[in-house]
Amino acid sequence: MWKKVLLVVAVVGAAAYVAKRVKTASEERALWHEATTAPDLR
Repeated sequence: MWKKVLLVVAVVGAAAYVAKRVKTASEERALWHEATTAPDLR
């Protein structure tokens, strides 16, 4: 019983970690895209 609970907690934790990493990478990619495609106003 406890092994199943521990396994579920581990899977949920890993999924949350991966989701956070993907979100961070996506935000960074969007920021980089915005910075490199904005018109140069100099």
